[in-house]
Amino acid sequence: MKQVRPFTIVNGTLVLPDGLKDAALRCADGLIGTGEAHDGDEVIDARGKLVTPGIVDLGVFAIDKPAFHFGGITRAALMPDLSPPLDYPARVRFMATSGKPDLWVHPLAAATQGLDGAHLAEIAMMREAGALAIATGRRWIADSGVMLRLLQYAAMLDMVVVTHAEDGGIAGKAAATAGEIATRLGLPSAPKEAEALALARDIALAEMSGARVHARQVTTRAGCELVRTAKARGVNITAGVTPAHFMLSDIAMGDYRTFTRLSPPLREEDDRHAVIEAIADGTIDVIASGHDPRGPEDKNLPFADAAPGMAGAETLLAMTLTLVRDGVIDMVRAFDLLARNPARLLGVTAGSLEDGLEADIALLDPEAPWIVDSREMAAAAGNTPFDRQPVQGRVTALWKGGVRIDT
Repeated sequence: MKQVRPFTIVNGTLVLPDGLKDAALRCADGLIGTGEAHDGDEVIDARGKLVTPGIVDLGVFAIDKPAFHFGGITRAALMPDLSPPLDYPARVRFMATSGKPDLWVHPLAAATQGLDGAHLAEIAMMREAGALAIATGRRWIADSGVMLRLLQYAAMLDMVVVTHAEDGGIAGKAAATAGEIATRLGLPSAPKEAEALALARDIALAEMSGARVHARQVTTRAGCELVRTAKARGVNITAGVTPAHFMLSDIAMGDYRTFTRLSPPLREEDDRHAVIEAIADGTIDVIASGHDPRGPEDKNLPFADAAPGMAGAETLLAMTLTLVRDGVIDMVRAFDLLARNPARLLGVTAGSLEDGLEADIALLDPEAPWIVDSREMAAAAGNTPFDRQPVQGRVTALWKGGVRIDT
């Protein structure tokens, strides 16, 4: 699928890396350009809406095109936790082509064989097959020797390692964060220090190896501070979070609704505020959906037995826009978190409305109201912790490589 006819978007406000600008945006041959419409161009009237880059969702667990397109996502970095896992070049190659032409899937190579944390997988071969980064999956690699070898290898290949920042020996099978809420509900819990311990170890090894590390979810005050201080001394670490951990605290688990059963579990209110502070000051680099649709067979169970995960693609943009309306960040920073920074980590020529980059573009009405409804979601399953919540912000048009996509 290639762009056949150039088009120019007029009467819109461009969300650019250096600010908002009322200007036209021209796209030809699947690439972004500048300037006014040429003779023969299709002219698209944005009617005052925002013109933004397509979202680059760093760390999803399933490919769910209707949900991604609804949410303005044009590229998705797929975690290796499939069955079987993405620990073999042929599987990576297949997944790298699975979404085309209207969605680009960027599979993340499993760090270890079978994601068992013991033996390194054939990472270089998976890179040749299309893997743009490496991931430890839903679990932490407990063996520090294995982790160090992984980071040394990744540094040699210049690939970022996406880590799960939670010490599995402490976290175990906990369904909640240790504290008042977990005690009241009688849920198996683990101390939030499991995150800080994992991060401290991985930061030390990253410093030793010179590797690039991306902690996919940093959700506690102590974790945010570790990342903040590591960055200050030059460690090559970035951090991400999903909207659940800046929108919700463990109070949301009070009715045992398993849509709030997540990994890592929801934290205390103080940690939620710390995450918002980390987003505001630049400690957090990426906001991702963590999209993991789970059907009734996984969620209609006692809370502790339910599978963790949320359907996050459709709500990712709207929840991030709450930070803009609350004055935590501006619109430019929002799309740094959603598109520009994840694109840079993956090394793809997208994520920004800059000359020569791929024409992955969305028209956004930031004020459009709607209500999240788990029964009507486009995702394969509607396990959203934001069910019935009123939100604002809808994508009204989407292009992948200059070709219009139905949303």
